[in-house]
Amino acid sequence: MTSAQLRAFVAIVRTGSVKQAAAELGLTEQAVSMHVAQLRKSLGDQLFRRTHSGLAFTPGGLRLAARAVEILGLQDQTISEVEAAAGGQRTIRLATSSLFAEHAVGGLIDLFTRRAKDLEVELTVQPPDQFASLLASRAVDVAIGAAPLEAETASAAPTLSCKEFLTYDVEVMASPSHPFTTRRVSPEEMAHATWNLGPSAAGESGVVPEMLADLGVPEDCQRIFQSDAAAWEETQRGTGLTLALTFAVHSDLRAERLARVAGPGVHRRATWSAMTLAHDPTRTAGELMRFVTTPKAIQAMLRGAGVPLKSFRPAVYVTLWN
Repeated sequence: MTSAQLRAFVAIVRTGSVKQAAAELGLTEQAVSMHVAQLRKSLGDQLFRRTHSGLAFTPGGLRLAARAVEILGLQDQTISEVEAAAGGQRTIRLATSSLFAEHAVGGLIDLFTRRAKDLEVELTVQPPDQFASLLASRAVDVAIGAAPLEAETASAAPTLSCKEFLTYDVEVMASPSHPFTTRRVSPEEMAHATWNLGPSAAGESGVVPEMLADLGVPEDCQRIFQSDAAAWEETQRGTGLTLALTFAVHSDLRAERLARVAGPGVHRRATWSAMTLAHDPTRTAGELMRFVTTPKAIQAMLRGAGVPLKSFRPAVYVTLWN
């Protein structure tokens, strides 16, 4: 069983056809079919068969589909780690929610990488409901964001380890000149107001979408900005309401650039969690899981800091600050 055979099979599972798998891999259909034939012979299982409605997988094929991604992910990780080790460099792949990425990850990365000169962080922003699958496939080493729902991790447990480490508050706020800051506001009034929101509002889970849903705010009343900072800046001009992390806008509240809105459903407490593989995590992932709960790390996340360029390598471009 070779990696080429597994990649061909995974592509067929993902696309649903040999033709599309071949196009995705840049191979001929004959080459993909040959890889699958060799895999069938090696495992003694047909894996799947063609039907009028598509491909039907055997029980063995379904089991292989679940394992193949993990095997390939482990292979890619091993190659990457061997190459990095040969150059004397360690890399930790970190996935975070957009909310954590904008408001807390800078201080964490700065303090953590200062502990070791041979360490760099590869950061991607991902939806929290994808954390379990990313970790299981070893696409990332550690994931940080909203505390996962039981339904999201049930299929992965007990292979994942989850550690809650930081509780924060989210509140409805507006410019001090906004009429909603002078009295208690009903849910109906808030639901029909204009809302200036960061990218986390576009997600399907997390504290921000949950608060908006509970307040009954329709999508046509939501204006999504490229960052929370941009949304808060627009709100400070006197237009609309926003949802803000209390610790992140402390200076704006003190300088009276923002003010709290009073009423039902305007405040919620949430928790960020760190997740990694329960068994056989990388050494650096284990270090970060222990470090993230320390008082120094918590202070750094709440205070924020810039990250030295040599220590930070985003896998994709992400706007963290405005």
